[in-house]
Amino acid sequence: MRRFAILSSASGSGKTTVGRELAHRLDIPFIELDALNHGPNWIEASAEELRARVEPIVAGDAWVADGGYQGKLGDLVLQHADVVVWIDLPIRVWLPRLLRRTLRRVLTREELWAGNRETLRDAVWGRDALIPFALRHFRRRRRLYPARLEPFHVVRLRTPKEVTQWLARFD
Repeated sequence: MRRFAILSSASGSGKTTVGRELAHRLDIPFIELDALNHGPNWIEASAEELRARVEPIVAGDAWVADGGYQGKLGDLVLQHADVVVWIDLPIRVWLPRLLRRTLRRVLTREELWAGNRETLRDAVWGRDALIPFALRHFRRRRRLYPARLEPFHVVRLRTPKEVTQWLARFD
């Protein structure tokens, strides 16, 4: 197993942290799909542009991908992964994490990708705001992922302890 796709039911579940840590432990490349998708001023790549960036990466022998971008890429990342890791933590775990992370990023003006930074307005207000989006899609993903991910080798991690134990296998 040398190719991993890390998915989550919601932002703040630790997908990027787990992905980076796994890639570090295995000494293989880490691919943050958000960085490939978001250009300056939050301009998103088209599906074709993103596919062109991702295809050569997932054709490689070893990688950890943070996300799947199924809306733009379909099953491209998942089909190439040896293992799909679904981090499915309860709302009481991921929502406080998301709130803390967002507040930290807003206050420190942390750069994310291509010079982009989170703002309180973008995190809280509007249809595509981060926190409402996470809340809206959490239940939907939990409902749809079991059938959607059925064709793939999936490891579903439901507690922080399960995440820690699973990562420990790669020490």
